[in-house]
Amino acid sequence: MSLQVADGSMHLKQLELVVRLHCIRMLNFFARKALAGVIALVLLPSALPQDAQQKPADDASPTIQVEVNLVNILAAVRNKSGGLVSNLTKDDFTLFEDGKQQEIKYFTRETDLPLTIGLLVDVSASQRNLIDIERQAAYQFFSQVLRKKDEAFLISFGEDAELLQDFTGSPRLLQAGLERLQVNSGVQGLHPGPVPTVGQARGTILYDAVYLAANDRLTQEVGRKAIVLITDGMDEGSRLKIEEAIRGAQKADAVIYSIYYVDPSAYGGMGFFGGVTDSYLRRMSDETGGRVFRVDRKHSLPEAFKDLQDEMRSQYAIGYKPTNDKRDGGFRRVELRTTDKNLKVQARKGYYAPEK
Repeated sequence: MSLQVADGSMHLKQLELVVRLHCIRMLNFFARKALAGVIALVLLPSALPQDAQQKPADDASPTIQVEVNLVNILAAVRNKSGGLVSNLTKDDFTLFEDGKQQEIKYFTRETDLPLTIGLLVDVSASQRNLIDIERQAAYQFFSQVLRKKDEAFLISFGEDAELLQDFTGSPRLLQAGLERLQVNSGVQGLHPGPVPTVGQARGTILYDAVYLAANDRLTQEVGRKAIVLITDGMDEGSRLKIEEAIRGAQKADAVIYSIYYVDPSAYGGMGFFGGVTDSYLRRMSDETGGRVFRVDRKHSLPEAFKDLQDEMRSQYAIGYKPTNDKRDGGFRRVELRTTDKNLKVQARKGYYAPEK
């Protein structure tokens, strides 16, 4: 499966895009690999292949040592009122893997590790009237959240997925990509992919887009990794199921944040959304440690982005070495708790162990 050119161009432009993406991917791969040598991964579950210890420079951000089978989890904590709690210590947490308590070896607050964001924007017909607002709010978000070591990329998805801007830390380039957002929906015909399908209408390939962002763009990245969705949560035509999208994000150690944004007029108006629900977005976000932000009359899209930005700056990075050291590729269920029962922890539900 690969990203498709969404402007109707034929094989030549598709070939050009594939070659360009491959070259950019290789450049980013080696550049980010070099970065991985001087920082440690204190975000989200991952298991590293060999023992190594890094001595941080005096002016470096907080880091941890890289060890075999080190699992990393990024978490946010909220009180009963929904407010973020950012003053907890290591002793305020207990951690379990498959029901067995684990020793927390590394702990830091408000991590300043590099952040890679994949913004995925729904450009199907149901979002036609929202695209201009999304452009403005997304640009403001990028301008405020991206720091010196951070990068982002931009994908639009409708009947297929298009990479509008690859990895960059430049708000200007991201703005140029946002200017290229346009409606993409409702075409039938032959669609390239792992199993080409003739005559099957593809409206909104949400799950395919999430998998592509995780598997094709984020797998080789280091540090904090987030997929941010702007969509009404409807999938029509993905070849992959929601379980595969979630698995892709989990294997890439990426958190899925969903911004649930519905245009009532696209579903008959009068508040009737034709069965549209955020339940699928909630499932993807919950399983990966993210959250769903709803946009409605009381909460604007810029406010949703502001809430997301606040969360990204109020997180805990926790690392542990699991007592189960089997390299069987199986899924391990993880539960992070606080000693204060009145607090709620938001973290991913588990990770995939490495394979031999």
